[in-house]
Amino acid sequence: MAKRRYVARGVSGGYRIWDDRARKWWGDHYELCPDDLLAELNGAGDYAKITALLKRYRAQKR
Repeated sequence: MAKRRYVARGVSGGYRIWDDRARKWWGDHYELCPDDLLAELNGAGDYAKITALLKRYRAQKR
């Protein structure tokens, strides 16, 4: 079984996305981790779906 690449991790004040392969934080800081983003991170971890979800939530912040 392949190791997951992206994982949502709790940090002070919310959640961030950790990239296991690059060994660094990826994306923005979230006060609340959206359910569909969390499900994709903990499920299939499809890069295209994760990126689309991040773009949608980033646009909602503006």
